[in-house]
Amino acid sequence: QVQLVESGGGLVQPGGSLRLSCAASGSIFSINNMCWYRQAPGDQRELGAFISRGGSTNYADSVQGRSTISRDNAKNKVYLQMNSLKPDETAIYYCYMNLLSDPSARWGACWGQGIQVTVSS
Repeated sequence: QVQLVESGGGLVQPGGSLRLSCAASGSIFSINNMCWYRQAPGDQRELGAFISRGGSTNYADSVQGRSTISRDNAKNKVYLQMNSLKPDETAIYYCYMNLLSDPSARWGACWGQGIQVTVSS
């Protein structure tokens, strides 16, 4: 069983910054891609940032230039540094990992439970 736990969310003023963290625990053999998604009220969940095992990154246009995704492979963690936050970025943020629990298993998707980020004055 693998668990992903996000931390670092909360209330921030417009223009402020937050750093989200997500830690994976449990039976983990290898982790491939790691991502951050977000879902605003009434909207679909959307991909915000992606990082491959080798460190290649990709960002949604809406966060490009203001967000940085990074990972620590030794600690099975992924981070999202968000700057110049806007009120319409208020959402629940989810981390996602594509991982292998053991060498004989198949690659599978694993999601965190989500963490609230509120951008408001």
